[in-house]
Amino acid sequence: MTDASIAENAETTAAVEPPARSLGLVKVAGILGILGGIALIVVGLVIWITVSLQLQAEAITIPDDAMAFQGQTVAGPFTAYVQADIIQHHSLEASGGKTYAQLEQDDPVRQVMMTASFLRASLFTSIVSFGVSAFAMGVGVLSILFGWAIHRLASAPVVIKRSRVA
Repeated sequence: MTDASIAENAETTAAVEPPARSLGLVKVAGILGILGGIALIVVGLVIWITVSLQLQAEAITIPDDAMAFQGQTVAGPFTAYVQADIIQHHSLEASGGKTYAQLEQDDPVRQVMMTASFLRASLFTSIVSFGVSAFAMGVGVLSILFGWAIHRLASAPVVIKRSRVA
């Protein structure tokens, strides 16, 4: 084999720059991902804090017979869940284990069961709000990471390897 044939069969490597316009669009997409992620995190935090402050303003104290957090003020998803659970426990005790639908229409305990049901629904709504805000913040973090990666990849040179086979 001669030096010329070796050179012909050798692998060649070249750095190729993609068109500047497409790089610019990719970088913009990365920046938009980062900005969108920041917005999701901020909105998630605002929702979390708002719901927490609203629960705290109600000054609901978890009773001593609850499964956890006894004596604490309801302010987050876990304390809201424990309070909803103890409300159900107390209302079922008051009704002899019957639900709202199982009580006779003229039973005075039915009003207690209806109020307990509304309170539990409100607490569960706050739990869902905490979950949605946590989800939004998590997606925001992922969006920032993906946006950063896309922006960074747009700055990396593209390497193309070519080989000739005789």
